[in-house]
Amino acid sequence: MSEFKYTAHPGASREPDRRSADLAAPSPGFRRGERRQRELLIEGYAALFGIPDQSGDVVRAGAFAHSLRSGAALPMLLQHRQGALAGRWTRMVEDGRGLFVRGLIGKAGVEKLVRGGLDGLSIGFRPRLWKALAGGGRELIEVDLVEVSLVATPMQARARFAVLGMEAA
Repeated sequence: MSEFKYTAHPGASREPDRRSADLAAPSPGFRRGERRQRELLIEGYAALFGIPDQSGDVVRAGAFAHSLRSGAALPMLLQHRQGALAGRWTRMVEDGRGLFVRGLIGKAGVEKLVRGGLDGLSIGFRPRLWKALAGGGRELIEVDLVEVSLVATPMQARARFAVLGMEAA
C-alpha cells in the first residue's frame, strides 16, 4: 500500500505535488497482471468554506487541518458506499476556498461516469467540534474526514469535479 501525505495550508498551489502520493500504485478495481486501462484525472472542491449545504451545515476554514495532518489515505468512494472504491485521491489541500482534491478514477468509477450522472463530490466525516446555528444546521469547526465520494447530488451544490484528462495506469 502506498503512503499518502497530505498538506494543509492557506493559499496552496494548485500545481501537482508529486510528493503527496505514489501515482504508480495500483488502482482499485484492477487485479495484478491484468491489462490496465487508463485512468481519469479529476480535480475539484469536495467542500467549500462558508457556504451552507442542503442540511444547513457550514464548514469553517481550517476544519480539515487535523485530518490532513494525520496523513491517512482516504478512500474515493462511489455515492458513499463502503466497498465501492472509485479510484484514489492523490492530493487533498485546504486552501482559501475549501477542500481541494485531485485524484485518479479507476475502472469502476469510469464506468459510472460513462453512464452519466456523476460530477459531484461529497465528504464523509465525523464532527469533532461544532456549534449549532440559529437557523438550523451546524458550524463545523473541526471534522474527522472519513472519505470523499463521487456523487450524483452533492450536499453542497457547488462541490463538483472536472475531468482533466487521461493518465496511464
